[in-house]
Amino acid sequence: MFFQFEEFNFSFESLRIWAEKDPGNWNLLIGIGFGLLIVGVILLLRYLFKMGKKDERTVAIDLQSAYIMLIIIILCDIIFPKEYMWQIFFLYKYGLAFVVAGIYLWIRYRKDFHS
Repeated sequence: MFFQFEEFNFSFESLRIWAEKDPGNWNLLIGIGFGLLIVGVILLLRYLFKMGKKDERTVAIDLQSAYIMLIIIILCDIIFPKEYMWQIFFLYKYGLAFVVAGIYLWIRYRKDFHS
């Protein structure tokens, strides 16, 4: 099992208490996570398709974005707690990974094609 930081668990405990206080809070937490996931997928797919046909340069960029996604997923596995609300943290983990990889692709696209 991954190493868990106790100070992170304390901050997520207050999030759990807030989310369980009202169903609206729970729905807000899920809605924000789902929105983050949708924005990340759209951003990632848009710039993957915008870069065009696969060649040596674009394959290296795609692999680098996949590597960044892996790093974000591993960091979120270390930080997020596994005892409670793991489904919501699973949603946020992949939402953050897709958004960060999409931002990386956007930066590379701007640097390579608009310079």
